[in-house]
This record gives sequence, structure tokens and C-alpha cells, in this order.
Amino acid sequence: MSLLFNDFASWQKHCEETGEALFQPVLEYEITQKGRTEELIWQTMAQAYAVMQDAVKTGLTENMTSRSGMVNNGAKKVAASPVTVLSPEFKMLVTRALGAKEVNSCMGRVVAAPTAGASGILPGILTTLQDLHKLDDRKIHEGLLVAAGIALIIETNASLAGAVGGCQAETGSAAAMGAGAIVYCLGGSIDQVFAAVAITIQCMLGLICDPVAGLVEVPCIVRNASAAAIAYSSAQMAIAGVNPVIPVDQCVMALGEVGQSMETKYKETALGGLANTPKAREIEKLVLVQDVEILPDEDAEV
Repeated sequence: MSLLFNDFASWQKHCEETGEALFQPVLEYEITQKGRTEELIWQTMAQAYAVMQDAVKTGLTENMTSRSGMVNNGAKKVAASPVTVLSPEFKMLVTRALGAKEVNSCMGRVVAAPTAGASGILPGILTTLQDLHKLDDRKIHEGLLVAAGIALIIETNASLAGAVGGCQAETGSAAAMGAGAIVYCLGGSIDQVFAAVAITIQCMLGLICDPVAGLVEVPCIVRNASAAAIAYSSAQMAIAGVNPVIPVDQCVMALGEVGQSMETKYKETALGGLANTPKAREIEKLVLVQDVEILPDEDAEV
């Protein structure tokens, strides 16, 4: 992919000139840059999606309680809530994104897409999309390649890391990947796919990374669910023809600029934001005490 372009405009131009689908240059990138066969790449996509599906299932069926106690089966609570303000489909999306991210926080197996801190977003988005629209696995795998291409361009021109660009770079990028994948999988045009990415970035711009006690639990898990919701709303607007006004490449540029100007305490250091509240500091002390291993005194008499 890097052999062809480093921005969305070049990706679009290439596909329009060659007639290739959006996923095809990403496939070529994997073949050329990574030395993989096409068969292996499709197998890898299938394996990654299977892990995502398993994470969703695990998060909704097994005990999801983290060592810190901050994670306590939130996805199952939402799924079982007798009072709901959401449609069944919306509730499905939220619970799946929550559940998959809880698996990560409870040391389960996930796909970092693009990071472990954002690992509930694509699973929630894609499994829900497949169920609602009866898409076959091949289309979802193509969507994963499109999402990977989106991530590569964001990484090249901004960042995917919370420690570099704040949560906007982490959950924001994952949401943008998901929004683009949704529109692609539903047959949207290239303009619509990239409009979905642009709208998502606009919605997520400026979000700080402030993990309580330095753990990727609070507020990370609920942000995964919210980011999945933003991805869906952005995809809907893009498919309907809503113009993001600011071109997608300029949105990525803004993402990078905001990340660079963001204070260090808001970039995964647990020094600011929610991590610096009195309650968070109480939790931090408790977590640190739990993590201290009490070693035997070598001088003590037996």
C-alpha cells in the first residue's frame, strides 16, 4: 500500500483509475511489503475475525471481573437490563463492544485493532453489521482490509497510540476504521467510505487518554461502546450523502495537530482528566497495594 499512496486522496485516485475495490491495494501491500501469499492473508483475516467473534461471545457469557474490580460484567448488565432506552439493534452493538473490550481488560484474547485499548470497537461493529445485514464472511474480511488501510494512513500522518495522540488517536482511529468498513461492506462509494472516516474523526477529535490507575479499564471500556455508536452514526450520515466539508486527509491532519499540542498529562500518563480525580487516586492506591508482592525476609528465623 505504501508503494502506491500515503493518503486517502491517492488511494481513491488509484482505485478510480484501476477499477480496483478499496481492499485490493491493501491486499497488494500485504503481499508486496510483508511477503505473504494471498491465501495466507485471507486466512489471517478469517482468523482475526474469528477471534473478534469469540471475544464478543466471551464478554457476554463468561465472568468478566478484572483484578482491580473496576470491570464487573458491564456488558451482561446492559444486555439484561429490563429498562432500555435503545433499540434492540443499538443495544446489541453497545453490549458487544463493551463485552469484547472487557475481555481485553480481563486478560483474555483479543485483536488489537488498531490497539488493545480499542479492541472492542471493530468486533462490536462488524459482528453486529454482519448479523443485521446478513453479510457473508468474505465481505467482512474485505471490510477488515479496508479498515487496515484506513489505519495505515492515519498512522502515517498522525498516530494510533494514546500515548502519542490521546484517546482520539486510539478509539477515534478504531471508530474511523469501523465506519469506513461499514460503508464499504454495504456497497457505498469511495466518497462515502471516506466521508464516514472524516465524520468519525470530527466527532472524536480532542478526546484525551486518562486511564484510571493507569489501567486500560476506566474510561476505556465505555468509550469503546460510545465509539462504536459514533461509527454507526457516521456511516449512516455518509451513506445518506452528508458532506463532512473538511476532506478526510485534512481531518487526519487535524488529528495529528491536536495530538501534538495535547499536554502530556492527557496522553496515557494517568496524570490528568479522570485519572486525576480524588476517586481515581483512591483506586490507584488500592491497585498499587494489590500489586505489591510481599517477599519473605531472608534474615528471618525459620
